Formats: sequence, structure tokens, C-alpha cells
Amino acid sequence: MATEESCLADIENKRLIRLSKSCLGNAEKQAVMGVLDREYLGMGAEVQQFEEALSEFFKRPVVCLSNGTAAMHLALQACGIGSGDEVLVPSLTYIASFQAISATGAQPIACDISNQTYLIDLVDTEKRLTSNTKAIMPVHYTGGVGDLGSVYKFAKKYNLRVIEDAAHAFGTTYRNNRIGSFGDVACFSFDGIKNITSGEGGCVVTEDEDVLQKVRDARLLGVEKDTEKRFKGERSWEFNTTVQGWRYHMSNIMAAIGLEQLKRFQEIATKRQNLAKLYDRLLLDQSIIKPVMRDYDTVVPHIYVVRIVGMKDKKEVQKKMLEVGVQVGSHYQPNHWLDLFNNNKENPLKVIDSVYGELLTLPLHSDLSESDIHYITSKLINLF
Repeated sequence: MATEESCLADIENKRLIRLSKSCLGNAEKQAVMGVLDREYLGMGAEVQQFEEALSEFFKRPVVCLSNGTAAMHLALQACGIGSGDEVLVPSLTYIASFQAISATGAQPIACDISNQTYLIDLVDTEKRLTSNTKAIMPVHYTGGVGDLGSVYKFAKKYNLRVIEDAAHAFGTTYRNNRIGSFGDVACFSFDGIKNITSGEGGCVVTEDEDVLQKVRDARLLGVEKDTEKRFKGERSWEFNTTVQGWRYHMSNIMAAIGLEQLKRFQEIATKRQNLAKLYDRLLLDQSIIKPVMRDYDTVVPHIYVVRIVGMKDKKEVQKKMLEVGVQVGSHYQPNHWLDLFNNNKENPLKVIDSVYGELLTLPLHSDLSESDIHYITSKLINLF
């Protein structure tokens, strides 16, 4: 039987451990071939089936879109967010969150994070409220949601819509309820490396029927009630539209992949959780390498992030890890550092500015093995 040392040596000698990747099986490939054989590639029966399966998963209505950014954009638009409005959002997020807000004509207001949870800091956020603030977008960074109840209390106090950027949190639970199964509006991503993938894709989950119908129409260029026709394999030859629409619908190819991924989600989720728990155990006693702590009994992690206390040159660390066959990343460059969104220079984001340079993302996907995690952590520990 191979020893752990020989397994690690085999990893080092033979392959690159990727930071993230699509994890697909024969079922997904066969599902795509089925769509190709039927030669109906647009939005039709498979998209309807995926929406129904997701609705059963969340116990709430779902509308599928071409990607997670489109989901956030249309959710905001459907909530009446537009020109002159402001949306509160943590700066430590992918640019998609900010671009989805600005796409409506509204202005994203960069907020700081808690130095314990790395999620939106409501004390800082409250200072950034104005008469133009219409919504708050909590970002479930790494899959964690923190004290989400306080976000909703904050929103109720100031009469704000809540549009959750739940791209990292598919499958995560809060107080025994899945994210998306409660609250105002939640938006998910199914891109190639998310907790489940449809190749590209996303969805909006809410009980607000007005929002749902507006999203359904807007994803098809604003053509009213076109969704029902598409699901029957028909087209709307005569129609009306009253709002700005976009070509944001999901395709049958995407939905076919997503349906198969959803069937084995519990397997995928358990694997991600167990790998993250192993990382935690292996890094528990490290004085310099500090994991971003999550409860992996309730959180299904999308990425695994550590803080390297005192790290001065992230690029050099990435280079050295790559030399030993490990790809590591950086999630995410703060949005308030970008010229387009650097609109509040008088109120610095002190926590994000101090911690971002020390954040490093380690490989996490369901094709990794426990030996991979041992190898990654041993190489990282050796560096410091």
C-alpha cells in the first residue's frame, strides 16, 4: 500500500493541482449530447425542468439566467433600482457585483468588512447611508453568510431591498434553512467552477411574484409572457414590451448540465465540506497562516481562503507555490481600488485595505483528494 509520503511525491512529480475546475461526469456529457441530438439548443424544455428542480430544492420559485451577473442585474432592475439610486455592497467581492449594480444606472457604494467574518460590516455600512440608498447587497464570501438576520433587520430599519449575492453559497444553510429559501431576493451563479455548474448560468430565487415576472420578461428582451411560449417550443410572433430587456436567458445545453449536477449535489457538497474541514485541521496550530473560519457543517464553500499574517509579496508566494505544482489565487481585488468605482475616498475601507494583501486562496474543488490537501498545506507551511 502506498504511503502518504509516496502519494505526495507522486503529486509533486506528475501534475499541477489546479485552484479550481469544472468537475463533470459522463451523465453531464450524455445530457448535453441529448440536447444536441434534439437540435433545440435555445431556451426550452430543459430550462423549464431545471427551474422546476431548483424550485423544489429551494421550495421557492426560480428563474434561470445566462449567468450570475445577469441574475443580479435583473433582480435589481425588477426591484426598481435605477438611475440616481445607491446600493450598499462590500468591496471585497468580484467585480460582477458592482457591474450588476451600475448596469441598472445605480451607483454601488463600497462598504467595509468585518475582520472576523470578512463579510459586510453593518457599522461601517450605516455610515454610508444616504437618502438615495435603496438596497443592500450582502455578498456571501467563500460561502459564509455570518449574521444574515442582522442584515435583514438593518434593511427593515432603513426600508431597503435585500438582493443577496449568493454566488458562493449554493447549499449553505442559515438557521437550518437553505440560502435562497427565505428572505427577499437571492442570486446564484452556476459558472464552470461554482458549487454546481451549468457551464454558464445563474438564477434568481424569490417569492416576490412581481420580481419573478419582471425577470422572466426582461431575460427575453422584455417580450411579455414569452417564457411560456419558449417552454412549449413556440415563439411570440406578435407581442408587447414596456421595459428595457436583455438577452439573458439560459440555454437548454446549460440546463442539461445543471440538472445532472443538481442530482449529485449532496455528494459534491459533502466533498467540498470535508476538504475544507481537513484544511482547517492541518492549519489549526499555525501562527502565521490563518484560515477564514467557517462552520463547514452549514457552509458549502466555494473557495477556501487563508490570511497569511505579514505576507508582503503575494505574487511571489503564488510563483513559489506554482513551482511546486500548486496553483493558488487571490479573491478579490477590492472594487474601490478601481477607477470606475472609487467614489468615496473620504471614507476609507480600513479593514479591506489592511487585509487584502494577506489573503490567499487555496485549491478547492470536488476532484481533489485528501492527499492533495496534505501536499498543499505542507508546501504552504514550508514557505513560511
